[in-house]
Amino acid sequence: MDIVPCGPGFGVEIRGIGLVDVTCSDVAYREVRAAFEEHSVLVFRDQEVSDDLQASFARAFGPLERVKIGTLGTGTFYTRLHNLTPEGALVAPSHRQALAARANQLWHTDSSFKSIPALASVLSARIIARDGGDTEFVSTRQSWERLAPPVQAALGDAIVTHAYAHSRDQIDLELMSAEERACLPPVRWRMTWRNPANNRIALYVASHAYAIEGMEESAARELLARLIADATLPQYVYRHRWRPGDVVMWDNRATMHRGRPWPEDQPRSMVRTTISATDADGLAGVSPVLTTLHRRGNPFRP
Repeated sequence: MDIVPCGPGFGVEIRGIGLVDVTCSDVAYREVRAAFEEHSVLVFRDQEVSDDLQASFARAFGPLERVKIGTLGTGTFYTRLHNLTPEGALVAPSHRQALAARANQLWHTDSSFKSIPALASVLSARIIARDGGDTEFVSTRQSWERLAPPVQAALGDAIVTHAYAHSRDQIDLELMSAEERACLPPVRWRMTWRNPANNRIALYVASHAYAIEGMEESAARELLARLIADATLPQYVYRHRWRPGDVVMWDNRATMHRGRPWPEDQPRSMVRTTISATDADGLAGVSPVLTTLHRRGNPFRP
């Protein structure tokens, strides 16, 4: 297996091993798993991917998440991200699928709003827009390591509230149904996630996050916005320009990502499978139940 760097200190292209190899070989799995733990974003080129192969590959890394209500693919392992009707026509800009694509253009971490968050996501390109539609990533390990030690000390045990409604309401207050809101209540997670494989710490924040326990609401939102802005400065971003046959896997514990716009008259279709985190992936350590809470202020303020 060859590893070729493609991002600014994180993210690599995997050559010599493909999705099929990981499903068939423990050796291939261990090599790819080690690269995943170290580099956070893995790019596989020229894959002949199908739904079944993608699910088999993802399942090697942990239990698969079922698609939530209100999303194309509900109840299956496959989130369908596209701007097409069942008949193959383009949807209108005001269509729910188009609005969901706009919401995915916010910096986010998949499934941080769920009671069991995600270890990783696997996204395959099925139809690529001619222009745009890239996906951008940043390392929240690197953003944590760039923080001054006093800020790290102040934030390490902070408890953050995440809600799917918070990010979707930024796009359209009608984007989520009442049923979705009832099924996806807010959840609370520690602001940092320690990877048990290498002991590195990452920030665990994104557009679903909106409150910090013990902090006044506006101050919490200001702090979260500052952390996201600092993490996503252009020099820290890996921009993936999709090609036919691309499959990208990323670590939701240690990255944020966002989709980029593409022209409304161009079709685009992607399929995502999501791998649930377990205690072996450090999930127990991010649970707010295990922390002692203190009232805190904004550590960026003098």
